[in-house]
Amino acid sequence: MDLLPVEIKVNIEGDVAGALSALRGSQSALMTRHIWFAEDREGVARGKLLLLEGGVIVRFRIGAGRDDLVVKLRPCTREQLVGRFDAPFEVKPLTYKIEEDWSTNGRVMAASLAHDHPHGVLAAAVEPGADPSAPIDAVQDQFVHACARDVEFDGLVALGPILSAKAEDVPLDDLEVDLEAWSAAGLHFLEASVRVKPKDDDDAEKLRERAERKLRKLEEAVLARGVTLSEVPDSKTHRVLTALAAAAQG
Repeated sequence: MDLLPVEIKVNIEGDVAGALSALRGSQSALMTRHIWFAEDREGVARGKLLLLEGGVIVRFRIGAGRDDLVVKLRPCTREQLVGRFDAPFEVKPLTYKIEEDWSTNGRVMAASLAHDHPHGVLAAAVEPGADPSAPIDAVQDQFVHACARDVEFDGLVALGPILSAKAEDVPLDDLEVDLEAWSAAGLHFLEASVRVKPKDDDDAEKLRERAERKLRKLEEAVLARGVTLSEVPDSKTHRVLTALAAAAQG
């Protein structure tokens, strides 16, 4: 496997609306959509997030043009990614990515298989009483069975909706940053992210050093605009799913 792109994420705490305004300015358009996650129904009833705890994420994004359904392994290892899933590929409507994921809660490898759908197609799968596993296609099913063999998509429940507002390629100093705000279950999060792609003359050390420089630049650019970085180690996905699962129990 060749060197992997690095996605660098920093989370912002406090006044999310104010932080988004300070970072986005008035020039970058906001794309809004709703996000849902699928989890094990029996696990949620017991206060557990069994898929997430097993390193598997099933995410629906609905609205703003096309919908998509993503099955992701995070964290994962190179050894897990076998057969056709040992390298990225794109065969529309499928896109398979492998990348390093750097955030407050650590640096891990993540592999994701996304299936684009026409707008509105996925809405029925997240309705109350629906089966969220129904639109998972044969390749996504093969991905999970080959690379996360202990996971089964039986008896899932949709948790959501999360309101997402995203601005892409926002200029912050000499960076182009993606900003995404999430709101659900009384929680509000803002994430700023940049990607670092391997260059032809990179080795692992050069790529790591370049990614670490970009991480420092991102943190400095955010702080320079009066925005506070979060020190909470849990990912926003874990925090919001924990709240949504608790609401589902109530």
